[in-house]
Amino acid sequence: MRNTARWAAVLGLTAGALAGPLTGAGQASPGSAPASLYAPSALVLTVGHGETALGVTPERAVTLTCAPTASGTHPAAAPACSDLRAAGGDLSALRSIEGVMCTRQWDPVVITVDGVWQGKRVSYERTFANDCVKASYGSGVFAF
Repeated sequence: MRNTARWAAVLGLTAGALAGPLTGAGQASPGSAPASLYAPSALVLTVGHGETALGVTPERAVTLTCAPTASGTHPAAAPACSDLRAAGGDLSALRSIEGVMCTRQWDPVVITVDGVWQGKRVSYERTFANDCVKASYGSGVFAF
């Protein structure tokens, strides 16, 4: 009889532990605020000299968080987030600034961007001919 009562208690507690989180999914407990109303947008950007990111040691890395506000170690976080929002988060849609003149010197610079933009995984790599060409792209995004 004792074992039957013990098993009933164990099964009841197990069912409550498994079903409890499922029944309250999406509901905040009274007096608590949701963690965030924004989809995450947090990126890590790196820059290094070389033709591809493979085998290149990054010379600098910065973080960029755009939701709920612009922050991170990126020196121009607010303009960079603004540029990314205008491009819909599409890094390949960032274009060069009009009127910038650069030499044709081949000293490749590679940029990588990894993280999450509005809840979607992002992985981006681009090689620029030199630092001047890199600086002319994406306004504030690649300016670090």
